[in-house]
Order: sequence, then C-alpha cells, then structure tokens
Amino acid sequence: MEHITLLLGIVIVTALVFDFTNGFHDTANAMATTISTGALRPKTAVAMSATLNLVGAFLSVEVAKTISGGIINEQGIRVEVIFAALVGAILWNLLTWLLGLPSSSSHALFGGLIGAAVASAGWSAVNGSTIVTKVLLPAVAAPIVAGLAALLATRLSYAIGNRADEKATAKGYRTGSIASAALVSLAHGTNDAQKTMGIITLALVTGGVIAPGSNPPTWVIVSAGLAIALGTYLGGWRIIRTLGKGLTDLAPQQGFAAQTSAATAILASSHIGFSLSTTQVCSGAVMGAGVGRKGGVVRWSTATRMLVAWVMTLPAAGLVGAGAELLAKQGTWGTVATGVLLVAGAGVIWTLARRAPVTIDNVNDVETEPAGVVTTAIAAVIPPPAGPLTADAVTAPAVDATGPRITIPAQSTGSSTEAEPTRPATV
Repeated sequence: MEHITLLLGIVIVTALVFDFTNGFHDTANAMATTISTGALRPKTAVAMSATLNLVGAFLSVEVAKTISGGIINEQGIRVEVIFAALVGAILWNLLTWLLGLPSSSSHALFGGLIGAAVASAGWSAVNGSTIVTKVLLPAVAAPIVAGLAALLATRLSYAIGNRADEKATAKGYRTGSIASAALVSLAHGTNDAQKTMGIITLALVTGGVIAPGSNPPTWVIVSAGLAIALGTYLGGWRIIRTLGKGLTDLAPQQGFAAQTSAATAILASSHIGFSLSTTQVCSGAVMGAGVGRKGGVVRWSTATRMLVAWVMTLPAAGLVGAGAELLAKQGTWGTVATGVLLVAGAGVIWTLARRAPVTIDNVNDVETEPAGVVTTAIAAVIPPPAGPLTADAVTAPAVDATGPRITIPAQSTGSSTEAEPTRPATV
C-alpha cells in the first residue's frame, strides 16, 4: 500500500462510500419481508443482515474478478475514470433511496463505469460481450425466474398447509422466513460486497499498484465487507417500506417463499460469476409471492415505478459518470470540482430526505396511493366496506397469522364498533 497516491486513496475511500450506500440501499432485499410479516423486530433484522453481509464478503471473489477484469479494458484507463464512475453510482443510489425505489446499486455502478470509460477512451474501452452475457441477460432473466419460483413456492406452501392449524403454520413460516432472510443476507454479501472489491482492485490495477488479473488483496476484502455491513445496519428504511409494504401485503408463507427463491437465485449467480442485481431478484420474488396467494393483490402502480427505475439506472448513472469524467479529465481542478459536486449533491438529497423521514418507528406504516387498474378491477368485484374513511378511523396495523390487517369502524350512529374489511386494504 506504500505506492498508493493521494488520488488513488481518494478513489478507494469513494468506493467504500459507494459500498456503504449499497448496504443501506439493499437492506430491504433481505429484511423487508421479515420485518413486514413481524418475524423479526426491525433493529434485530438489520443487525443480523449486517453480520451475514460481512461473512458473505469472504466466501467468493468471482464477481469481483468479473468487474475488475471483465467490464472494461484496463489498458489506458486512468484512476480518474473510476472516480467519475463512482460519482455517478453514488448519486443515483442516493436519489432512488430518497424516492424509496429499490433500484439496482449494481447497475448504477456498471452504468457509471461504462459512461466514464466511454467518455475517457471511447467505446473500445468497453467489453460489450461481457456486459451482455454477465450483466444484461441476468438482469432480464433473474427477476422473472425468482418471481416464478416464488409464485410456485407460495401456492405449494398454501396447498400443503391447507388443513393445518393456521396459527401454528404461521409461526412455523415466520421461523422459516428468518432462516431464509439470513440466507439472502449471506448471498447479498457474496455478490454485492464483491462489486466494490472489484472496483477497488481495478483502481489498484490502473494505478500500477498490483498486476492485471490479480485477486482482491485481503485488506480490500475486509474493508469492503465492513463498509457494506455498516450501511446495512443503519437500514434503508424508505426502501424497506416500499418492498415490504408498498408492493403487496405478505403473509408469513409468502415471505418465506419469496426469500428462499431470491436467495437460491443470488447464490447460484455468485457461484458462476454473474454480477446480478440482488434488488431486482428480491423484488421479482416479492411480486411472485404476492400473486401466488389466492386473492393476493400486487400494487402495480408501485411495481411500474420500480420498473422505470430499473430501466433508467444504467443510462442515468452512465450519463452522470460520463459528465463527471469530462470534468475530471480537465486536470486537478476538474477532479476537485467533481468531488465538490458529489458532496453538494449528497447534501441536498439528505436535506430533502429529512423533511419526511422514514425511521425504525414508522417503517411499517402504510401510505395511501391511488389504486391501479388491477386493484380497481378487484375492488369492483369485492367492494370495500360502506362509509367514508376518516383520519381517526384507522387503527394501528396489527399482525396476525394471516398477515397485516387494517381495522375500520363500521358506519353507525354514535357507535365505535370496529369491523374488519372483507379484503386486504388497498394502499
């Protein structure tokens, strides 16, 4: 490490900052369903996830090798290019966190890296075949596969437990969902922590510190694992709310099916070196579990916003990365200006987030949103209880064996009698 220059040191620190944002951005992947179904308390869930993310970082380096030697050609790439790529990835992560959208931190990193490399050395600096086979194809296939697996697993779970005691099976599935959430956290560490390892290794190669094709040094593995674990422990409560409550209402059976399907897909991709988007896999599994339960409703308006964010992530981060590189290549003042813009942008986003904070105390509060086409059609067949809904008509969400419920007082004169909706509340 004695050959690391000041600029290379700044790039390494910036990469660890990205790793930190990746941690709190992706906490929802492992723990949103566990928290929303009441299997674990929020703080306990994120602490367990952080620990297993750290452990997972030491299990494999295949994804790190894909990033450090596969996405772009190292020859002729300067350290400033990697810095510009990280600027694009961090700003996109923070923006989607502000909006509560579970977008892909992985694709933000890839987009920033591709945009900065093209701005620096042209399209020849990008390995198109690697991007198609190990980034784009898994991005399309993985959420579909995970969603179908979760759908089938949910239906199988309900079919097997159809005649069993409802409370007993719910308790068992909550226990199972804790185990599957732990597996997702471990899988996340094996995949996402390695992306920062790969970026730091690429920076060390371009800086001439290590030879091309080298594995990540031990200190890189340790620092990347600690950074993503710390970010995970702080918890990205905005995205946890969206994935756990805003997309669909999950019963324990569904949570278990979604997490098991997602963990299987992520671990398989890590083993073969696919740099998978764990966010897309987990979101696809949650949607599959949502439609797998009879009468289950997916809030397609939220799903549509997520899909738009997925599609925009690569090009948006790429454009920011390219702009940052065009500024950084002007010399020292350009690099300093790029860093100042990164800090200023992060500060603005953080200030906006403080206006309507989502914390451990209100993460399971359900926000009302306009009903989508599918939800409206279901409501036409099974109408909601009669009477207007007032601010004090909704009691605190209660979790029982069948999942989250909202109780609404029945319309009567001078009576406070409460009646439960005949269908899951549309929120």
